[in-house]
Amino acid sequence: MHEQAAPTLNYSFAKENGLVLLELGERAHVGAREDAPPEALIEARRALGVPLVIRPLTQTEFDKRLSETYTAAGLSSVDIADDLEREDDLFSLIQDMPKTADLLDTDNDAPIIRLINGLIAEALKLKASDIHVEPFEAKLSVRLRVDGVLQEIVALPARLAPLLVSRIKVMARLDIAEKRVPQDGRISLSVAGKAVDVRVSTLPSRHGERVVLRLLDKDQGRFNIDDLGMSAELQERFRAALAEPNGIILVTGPTGSGKTTTLYAGISLLNEGSRNILTVEDPVEYALDGVGQTQVNAKVGMTFAAGLRAILRQDPDVVMVGEIRDVETAQIAVQASLTGHLVLSTVHTNDAVAAITRLRDMGVEPFLLASTVKAILAQRLVRRLCTSCRVPAEPHAGERRVLGLEPDAPAAIFRAEGCAACNQTGYQGRIGLYEMVAVDDELRRMIHDDASEQELSEVAFRNAETLSQAGARLALTGVTSVEEVVRVCRPAGGSDGGV
Repeated sequence: MHEQAAPTLNYSFAKENGLVLLELGERAHVGAREDAPPEALIEARRALGVPLVIRPLTQTEFDKRLSETYTAAGLSSVDIADDLEREDDLFSLIQDMPKTADLLDTDNDAPIIRLINGLIAEALKLKASDIHVEPFEAKLSVRLRVDGVLQEIVALPARLAPLLVSRIKVMARLDIAEKRVPQDGRISLSVAGKAVDVRVSTLPSRHGERVVLRLLDKDQGRFNIDDLGMSAELQERFRAALAEPNGIILVTGPTGSGKTTTLYAGISLLNEGSRNILTVEDPVEYALDGVGQTQVNAKVGMTFAAGLRAILRQDPDVVMVGEIRDVETAQIAVQASLTGHLVLSTVHTNDAVAAITRLRDMGVEPFLLASTVKAILAQRLVRRLCTSCRVPAEPHAGERRVLGLEPDAPAAIFRAEGCAACNQTGYQGRIGLYEMVAVDDELRRMIHDDASEQELSEVAFRNAETLSQAGARLALTGVTSVEEVVRVCRPAGGSDGGV
């Protein structure tokens, strides 16, 4: 038997014609699907330059061998680091794409592989968190999520959609033949010496499969409370909550508001070697040294509740649950805190006080919440104004209302302009807005007595900043714009202080 050959048949040709090279020596052993056309065999004989030995394959066998043979080619065939060197690389790659739709006119898949490399390189350059590949009738749209906002970077010909999607699926070890159901996979890359994980998700749509690639920088070590953008006073209160020997600390906010990063920063502070810290997450996004991390897997019954129940038998000191989604998880978290564990978790609510109502609505008794919840942190992420191009301005009446200013009070704000440094967006990077409810004796009594959200808010924020007030402070100091604060915070007149 000869060793497995490097794939010397064009991937697109192999897939379309049902041929896959199995072994290469004095003769080429070629697997042929039942519908492989004779002319394709002639072309394969010409390309390989040796006589062929044909092995019939079923559709399932062919798909498996095709995926195995070409996965290894992956992104390694072109070094992404090379693509990072050239500023205009992505756009020159697109111009270099063959204009013909005839796949046999190209000698290999280099143009498609280089295009994928270029997209990932561009995303890393712009510090994007996600790449969206979206096929439509007339075009293939590629958008990047930069600082939480999607922007289209290129529109490609619609004919490239199946080629691009198939190649991404091969790299992520997904089933290339299955286009009717969503799939999830992973690609591990090394880019300029940095380890990058790419989470791949596909979804069938009317004009083909949509693909979203989530970029996770494995070497990202920014899980430090000092880097979160909290005010000195709030950071001190958060550190005090983490120093509690037991109880529940909740972080709330919508998807993409940085809740996991805040929890990781809290765990990193506690992870000094004397505690057993265990987590159950969906999925595990970053590896934390010294922390036992478990991933949810609903297919085999590994839910948050099952995972939490299991890790409580592993003698933990600190437990992190990715999210409290149901009453079972909530009740186990409460019991864990009552038996001497510090539990960190997230809940999807708009503000801090609403987390109490959410848990109460799930069926957790108010007297249990009163005795277990130690602190609730609500957060949002706003984009920072680009310091190279922001322009000072006088706030108009509507902005004054948002900022809580008197009509004639002197004030100055900055607006986004756009320059080369910020890719014409007017913003660079993000910073957190926070509000924190530290449960003291008065709040504990009110939670026990089933007080309303409004009553709890009035007491909790008597001497503390709400999300909107934190946003107003950052807008008045030129860190962000009023538009950003309005985009991520509740409008004026809400129950969070009416800023």
